[in-house]
Amino acid sequence: MSLTQELADKLAEDTFKVMKATGDERFYMEVAKVIGASSTTLEEAFLTSVRVRLAEQRARRFITDRLSEIARDKGA
Repeated sequence: MSLTQELADKLAEDTFKVMKATGDERFYMEVAKVIGASSTTLEEAFLTSVRVRLAEQRARRFITDRLSEIARDKGA
């Protein structure tokens, strides 16, 4: 993994911690703006890392919801 990707992943991880603690789901956009002022390369890698994490969260929610529906239907 490149240095850029490693830094982006760590920044995304830390950003998600702040988002969870504060409930600010768009905080990553502010972080991206700060990063982009100095390095568009790091900004792009950071946003990719954030999008991957967001997609993973949505997929897990979908799976959990589907399992709940199945369990509810079987119980009816």
